[in-house]
Amino acid sequence: MKITTFNPLIATKDPEPTIQLFEALGFERHHEKEGIGENSVTDVRMKNADGFYVDVTQGDGEWTMIRMNVDNIEEAVELLTAHGFRRPMHKAASETIDTESSKIAVMVSPSGFIISVSEHIKKNA
Repeated sequence: MKITTFNPLIATKDPEPTIQLFEALGFERHHEKEGIGENSVTDVRMKNADGFYVDVTQGDGEWTMIRMNVDNIEEAVELLTAHGFRRPMHKAASETIDTESSKIAVMVSPSGFIISVSEHIKKNA
């Protein structure tokens, strides 16, 4: 398994003030993905001039987690599970979310920190 990106992800009920804060810190909207999962959430990926990323996601609670993009989500989930991680009890995040462009699995460590594992689906032209 190869990690391709690793950055903070902030889930909040009202994402716009958080997005504005990171814009004031020099981040720009890099891209936006809508309709994720059964709750149809929106994720705004932001990037600054130094190449740092932060994701701000509209969600039903207030959570800060790590976003880890990988080249093989099944392998990543297996590795994290072997280290004591589990799927959250929250229904919307208890299974892998499969969108047209990515697969997402939320995993919780034994101490309680959260990693959102994502694999981009590459389509052959």
